[in-house]
Amino acid sequence: MQSGDYVVHIVDDEEPVRKSLAFLLVMAGFAVRAHDSATGFLELATAPGFGRACLVTDLRMPDMTGVELLEKLRAAGAMMPAVVITGHGDVPMAVAAMKAGALDFIEKPFQEDVLIEAIRRAAGHICEAPEKADDAADIRARHSQLTERERQVLSAVVAGMPNKTIAFDLDISPRTVEVHRANVMAKMQARSLPELVRMALAADLADA
Repeated sequence: MQSGDYVVHIVDDEEPVRKSLAFLLVMAGFAVRAHDSATGFLELATAPGFGRACLVTDLRMPDMTGVELLEKLRAAGAMMPAVVITGHGDVPMAVAAMKAGALDFIEKPFQEDVLIEAIRRAAGHICEAPEKADDAADIRARHSQLTERERQVLSAVVAGMPNKTIAFDLDISPRTVEVHRANVMAKMQARSLPELVRMALAADLADA
């Protein structure tokens, strides 16, 4: 789908962030509309004639969290392809957002092309023509190649635990956790933490 065929809606309570993201996306060729509150956007998105859209939302906002916004959109039958932006340490909330329907999450600070590519991937879902996703059976097959310790590390990483906490819980060194984490990423063929989380959710491995 061409970028002019849909609107990218930015929801963030911080004006500098909204303006920065809007400028970036407009320069990249997207049609953009920015909103200063999740409540206001929810009212707009659930009104008739809203049109084709993608959503870029922060997770932590004063009136409503990004997770709550996604849940309310889904309940109203107004869910749209969504990318959530999260600060450091917000991985558990990001996982919750993906369970609520988000397609991707991006950790701050992020490079501009990472957000642009995430939006383009999300746009592929507007007309129900998403890029081919990893098959859950394939993901489980990769998961079966992990050692028991690597599976424990995977579950902890997806839950958002820092390496030091994982090391303490498993009674191993932080350096050993790093080694296991690298092995997990390689065996699961995940290029990033968000991709690893998507795999875990797709194959119901998040709580494994």
